[in-house]
Amino acid sequence: MAIVKVIEVIAGSEKSFDDATRNALEEAAKSVKNIKSIYIKEMTANVQDNRIVSYGVNAKISFEVDNLKQNG
Repeated sequence: MAIVKVIEVIAGSEKSFDDATRNALEEAAKSVKNIKSIYIKEMTANVQDNRIVSYGVNAKISFEVDNLKQNG
């Protein structure tokens, strides 16, 4: 049986929500293997002078953990 873990990460971008999501995934992939899905829990944007200046996402990333059987 596979075990799936979930981590929550926050990432940003000056371009778009899509880019912020990609940044979250790329950063998580540096230390997490077997990523299976990303769920965007929340999206935020910072505004200056009536213009969006940055985008942010709060993402849940799920990954499968290797199922190692222990002897004994």
